[in-house]
Amino acid sequence: MARKKRRRSAVDITDRMIGSDADLRRAVDEEVANLRVAMLIAKARERAGLTQKELAELIGTTQSAIARLESADYEGHSLSTLVRIAVALDNRLEIRLVPRKGRRSA
Repeated sequence: MARKKRRRSAVDITDRMIGSDADLRRAVDEEVANLRVAMLIAKARERAGLTQKELAELIGTTQSAIARLESADYEGHSLSTLVRIAVALDNRLEIRLVPRKGRRSA
Protein backbone atom coordinates (compact mmCIF):
# COMPACT_ATOMS: atom_id res chain seq x y z
CA MET A 1 0.00 0.00 0.00
CA ALA A 2 1.35 3.41 -0.94
CA ARG A 3 2.28 5.67 1.93
CA LYS A 4 0.28 8.88 2.09
CA LYS A 5 2.48 11.94 1.69
CA ARG A 6 2.19 14.28 4.66
CA ARG A 7 1.81 17.95 3.90
CA ARG A 8 3.96 20.25 5.96
CA SER A 9 3.51 23.89 6.70
CA ALA A 10 6.26 26.44 6.26
CA VAL A 11 6.44 26.65 10.06
CA ASP A 12 7.00 22.88 10.36
CA ILE A 13 9.71 22.95 7.72
CA THR A 14 11.40 26.00 9.27
CA ASP A 15 11.29 24.42 12.74
CA ARG A 16 12.94 21.27 11.40
CA MET A 17 15.65 23.28 9.64
CA ILE A 18 16.41 25.45 12.69
CA GLY A 19 16.55 22.57 15.12
CA SER A 20 17.88 23.58 18.52
CA ASP A 21 19.96 26.57 17.40
CA ALA A 22 18.72 29.29 19.79
CA ASP A 23 20.46 32.16 17.97
CA LEU A 24 18.99 31.15 14.63
CA ARG A 25 15.56 30.73 16.27
CA ARG A 26 15.73 34.30 17.62
CA ALA A 27 16.78 35.67 14.23
CA VAL A 28 13.96 33.85 12.43
CA ASP A 29 11.43 34.97 15.04
CA GLU A 30 12.48 38.60 14.59
CA GLU A 31 12.17 38.37 10.81
CA VAL A 32 8.75 36.74 11.08
CA ALA A 33 7.59 39.47 13.50
CA ASN A 34 8.81 42.20 11.11
CA LEU A 35 6.98 40.54 8.22
CA ARG A 36 3.75 40.23 10.22
CA VAL A 37 3.82 43.87 11.32
CA ALA A 38 4.50 45.03 7.76
CA MET A 39 1.63 42.94 6.43
CA LEU A 40 -0.75 44.15 9.15
CA ILE A 41 -0.01 47.79 8.32
CA ALA A 42 -0.43 47.26 4.57
CA LYS A 43 -3.66 45.26 4.92
CA ALA A 44 -5.21 47.75 7.36
CA ARG A 45 -4.32 50.66 5.07
CA GLU A 46 -5.76 48.86 2.06
CA ARG A 47 -8.97 47.98 3.97
CA ALA A 48 -9.33 51.68 4.74
CA GLY A 49 -8.99 52.44 1.03
CA LEU A 50 -5.96 54.66 1.52
CA THR A 51 -2.78 55.04 -0.44
CA GLN A 52 0.56 55.14 1.33
CA LYS A 53 0.66 58.88 0.71
CA GLU A 54 -2.79 59.40 2.25
CA LEU A 55 -1.90 57.39 5.37
CA ALA A 56 1.38 59.28 5.64
CA GLU A 57 -0.48 62.60 5.62
CA LEU A 58 -2.85 61.36 8.34
CA ILE A 59 -0.02 60.45 10.69
CA GLY A 60 2.35 63.27 9.79
CA THR A 61 5.06 61.42 7.90
CA THR A 62 6.09 60.74 4.32
CA GLN A 63 4.96 58.16 1.78
CA SER A 64 8.45 56.68 1.77
CA ALA A 65 8.24 56.16 5.56
CA ILE A 66 4.99 54.22 5.10
CA ALA A 67 6.64 52.16 2.33
CA ARG A 68 9.46 51.30 4.76
CA LEU A 69 6.96 50.33 7.48
CA GLU A 70 5.23 48.02 5.00
CA SER A 71 8.52 46.37 3.98
CA ALA A 72 9.30 42.94 5.42
CA ASP A 73 12.95 44.02 5.69
CA TYR A 74 12.22 46.98 7.98
CA GLU A 75 13.27 46.50 11.61
CA GLY A 76 12.35 49.87 13.12
CA HIS A 77 8.65 49.53 13.92
CA SER A 78 7.90 51.53 17.04
CA LEU A 79 4.91 51.24 19.31
CA SER A 80 4.18 54.97 19.01
CA THR A 81 4.07 54.76 15.20
CA LEU A 82 1.82 51.70 15.32
CA VAL A 83 -0.52 53.54 17.68
CA ARG A 84 -0.64 56.56 15.34
CA ILE A 85 -1.45 54.28 12.41
CA ALA A 86 -4.15 52.45 14.37
CA VAL A 87 -5.79 55.74 15.40
CA ALA A 88 -5.61 57.13 11.86
CA LEU A 89 -7.25 53.98 10.49
CA ASP A 90 -9.83 53.85 13.30
CA ASN A 91 -8.41 50.51 14.45
CA ARG A 92 -7.54 49.19 17.88
CA LEU A 93 -3.96 48.04 18.38
CA GLU A 94 -3.55 44.75 20.25
CA ILE A 95 -0.21 43.31 21.31
CA ARG A 96 0.05 39.77 22.61
CA LEU A 97 2.81 37.52 23.84
CA VAL A 98 1.96 33.91 23.01
CA PRO A 99 3.96 30.92 24.25
CA ARG A 100 5.37 28.64 21.56
CA LYS A 101 4.03 25.14 21.20
CA GLY A 102 5.91 22.74 23.43
CA ARG A 103 7.40 25.49 25.58
CA ARG A 104 6.52 26.05 29.20
CA SER A 105 5.27 29.49 30.09
CA ALA A 106 6.88 31.21 33.05
